[in-house]
Amino acid sequence: MRGWFAGLMIGLLGAAAPVVADDHPVVVELFTSQGCSSCPPADALLRELATRNDVIALALHVDYWDYIGWKDKFASPQFTERQKAYARAAGHRTIFTPQMIVAGTDHVVGNKPMRLAELIEAHSDQPVPVRIEMIRAGDNVVIRADAVTDVPGGMVVQIVRYLPTETVKILRGENAGKTFTYANIVTEWRVIGRWNGAAPLEMTAEAPGPEPVVALVQAPKNGPILGAAQLR
Repeated sequence: MRGWFAGLMIGLLGAAAPVVADDHPVVVELFTSQGCSSCPPADALLRELATRNDVIALALHVDYWDYIGWKDKFASPQFTERQKAYARAAGHRTIFTPQMIVAGTDHVVGNKPMRLAELIEAHSDQPVPVRIEMIRAGDNVVIRADAVTDVPGGMVVQIVRYLPTETVKILRGENAGKTFTYANIVTEWRVIGRWNGAAPLEMTAEAPGPEPVVALVQAPKNGPILGAAQLR
């Protein structure tokens, strides 16, 4: 652990054991909806991924199913726009649910556990371009990032919050009468800065409450996720 960061943790937390973010996890984003009859198997797969330390599993509920019989209480137009931005970056003309994006680059439409496992393993084996360290400091998190390899300018630094789990009974729409338990339900996705990688990044961001916190550094225009860390 770097001297600067170790010293900061001692100052913030004294002799207590520091809560430090997981190192070098692969980010998997699931675009899903409670109103989509094809989504429950993918939701279940994300629940499994949420238990792993080498993966940051994030469920982003989109709102374009809200008009077909059931309004998803977790849905946000922001998440729909994020999925559309990934489609534009990849040159795709349509979006689907369920869809998983691995490390900001690889698209998996539908529920394909074997393909997803292959992609997670492939990204885990690659050197990470940006290493992130993060600790809690009261209602804030302190983030430090270093570029390990050449990185693009204008990288986007983001904070994500999520609910670890919630069970919902669906009353109408394609999944009417069924009850599902969802995992790692994203409630907030916030850009907190830009970074060119020329010098180490040091910043503090608001993150009140006990919910997990994820820090991401991503290439511009929904490019690859270059570094990530989470505090559960």
